[in-house]
Amino acid sequence: MTFTADIADRFAQLALAHVGREYPNKLDHVMSGAADVQGPRALHPIFYGSFDWHSCVHGYWLLARALRRHPALVSAAAITELFDSVITPANVAAECAYLDRPGARGFERPYGWAWVLALQAELDQHKDGPGARAALHMRPLAEKFAQRFADFLPISTYPVRTGVHSSTAFALRLAADYAEHNDGALLALMRDKAISWYGDDRGAQAWEPSQDDFLSATLMEAECMRRFLAPEAFRAWFADFLPRAAEGAPASLFAPAHVSDRTDGKIAHLDGLNFSRAWCWRAIGQTLPEAHPLKARAEAAATTHLDASLAHVAGDYMGEHWLATFATLALDGL
Repeated sequence: MTFTADIADRFAQLALAHVGREYPNKLDHVMSGAADVQGPRALHPIFYGSFDWHSCVHGYWLLARALRRHPALVSAAAITELFDSVITPANVAAECAYLDRPGARGFERPYGWAWVLALQAELDQHKDGPGARAALHMRPLAEKFAQRFADFLPISTYPVRTGVHSSTAFALRLAADYAEHNDGALLALMRDKAISWYGDDRGAQAWEPSQDDFLSATLMEAECMRRFLAPEAFRAWFADFLPRAAEGAPASLFAPAHVSDRTDGKIAHLDGLNFSRAWCWRAIGQTLPEAHPLKARAEAAATTHLDASLAHVAGDYMGEHWLATFATLALDGL
């Protein structure tokens, strides 16, 4: 299964329908006084849709990825119009100004921070057209979030080992591509922090999933380390981290999560867990040599998890406003 033009266009249509949908909306917004009582569009002239700010950011990432992979897709004109009308210098300046508010120090940390950098890294790969114009306009916002990482990582003594937005492994992995191409010092800081947080981890028990998970705390850590370590070093680390993976253990990592109610926003997270596991297993499998005993099992696990949730990307807004992004990660990686 790959990110075909048909799939890209179907996902793009979903994103186009929600990045400009202001309500329902769950704000991450600290109010210091009555003047701060404002709606999503007033606070965030670009990322006001998709139920929450970070989902809107990665909705734009999905649109940029679809347009780059398949420039002739049916939705290309609509994506072009959206980018040119919404991602403007004035709107970016307003998003930047929001970050300067006294109550915004922890705004979207670290998940939203990482998605902005992933969006910038994707837009930077567009050599012309609306993506390239958006890349130029978005850069001041990306640089603000890069600086937030640079300020936060030195004081972040401990990792956050969760399967939700607070995951530090996911944030570092997502932001790495931006740092590699734009900020070597930040990339080195991220690599050092990942190694200090996770380098000595051994024999992961993989007590997952939890009911709210959309990330695998175990596999996301492995994918983070894969991104920052040389292949041989990663394989040595991984052999200690999940020493029985080639035997299919822990079994929890190889069995897709059951989603009992897709109209419940938190339970719908579990479809995202299946997609994020598929992404991680596929990336890990590609790092292993052909003869490695885990390689075929990792690839099979990726397919099994993807198949479990791909039919459920659309259907209820609780999943529909974000799941296509994670399905794209499973199909196309970063």
